[in-house]
Amino acid sequence: MTSDHPPFLPFALPEIGDEEIAEVIDTLKSGWVTTGPKARRFEQDFATFLAQGHRSDDTREIHCIAVNSATAGLHLALEAMGIGPGDEVITTTHTFTATAEVVRYLGADVKLVDIDPATLNIDVAAVEAAITPRTKALIPVHYAGLAADMPALLALAQRHGLKVLEDAAHALPTTVGGGLVGTLASDATVFSFYANKTITTGEGGMLVTRDAAIAARAKVMRLHGINRDAFDRFTAKVPSWYYEIVAPGFKYNLTDIAAALGLHQLQRAHGFQQRRAALAAQYDALLADLPIVRPPRPAEGELHSWHLYVARLADDAPIGRDALIEALYADGIGCSVHYIPLHLHPYWRERYDLKAADFPHSQHAYERMLSLPLYTRMGEADVERVVRSLRRAFGR
Repeated sequence: MTSDHPPFLPFALPEIGDEEIAEVIDTLKSGWVTTGPKARRFEQDFATFLAQGHRSDDTREIHCIAVNSATAGLHLALEAMGIGPGDEVITTTHTFTATAEVVRYLGADVKLVDIDPATLNIDVAAVEAAITPRTKALIPVHYAGLAADMPALLALAQRHGLKVLEDAAHALPTTVGGGLVGTLASDATVFSFYANKTITTGEGGMLVTRDAAIAARAKVMRLHGINRDAFDRFTAKVPSWYYEIVAPGFKYNLTDIAAALGLHQLQRAHGFQQRRAALAAQYDALLADLPIVRPPRPAEGELHSWHLYVARLADDAPIGRDALIEALYADGIGCSVHYIPLHLHPYWRERYDLKAADFPHSQHAYERMLSLPLYTRMGEADVERVVRSLRRAFGR
């Protein structure tokens, strides 16, 4: 018995090739499945990848620290910067909670600000207005893979003596000012390799910094505050069982099994970006006559990673966002919403007495946005199917 319905089109799917599978099998056979030689190689390859897109006068070494999630990387970076009780960190309300929760891990306070309605990235003027004597750091988020206004944010941070930690979970590879995110003048940058990101290790992330002190502290804190790398201890040719705990660290290391995926995903990162950009361009063309605000495009010559394709309903659209999502699902098409802003979640709303009226641009965007399917295994026919479903829902 066959069905006339096409198979469900998911919102996201990773693209795992034979090379990744073979590398994982090799790792399993090697006997070294936790943090070891492949995690180290992944860090080295990542530093090389970034260095190839490096266009600044800063010649300091790029340190890459592999971790088990971007959340872990953000936490390690802030801890290494000395953020703690009494401090404030500014970030956008329009993000996943991980961006802000890591500040609370350290006993510091979060100051949420609104977004630019055109780019959906953090609003620079709102950041400046939110700075107080307690402010110690900024966390810009490169939303959907489009770079935030880093030149302005970095200049602002320099004027006020603030640390800058880029949440680049969406932004590999993304450029701003002609340089790859991860090579800018920020104090640290954190990437995500979660299952739906532009490259994946299943779960995982990378903390990147040119500050040798931040890198050294993060490496110690990544694995229980041990003063030497466990990989070095277990591969030494002489007895080297002794170690010392020098800080109350965390358990944030990336396994070699995960790193095995990353080694080959990284080699495909630019090809993945080109495919995502082509699918985004197809969406743009096919949606042009519908009551939809298409995603902002990068400046001429810049790279947008196109982690997400976030469409927004025009104010005169004949159907609401929630009903539109239901119509797509009825047609076997998955989609999502990025994000329910932090000011609407009970914890953040109640802790800081937040109101939707305080964040009009984020609130307006949230009420009208949906993320359409976008992943490298999609074909042109899949995009056409999504757009046909949208047309039906709009009565077109």
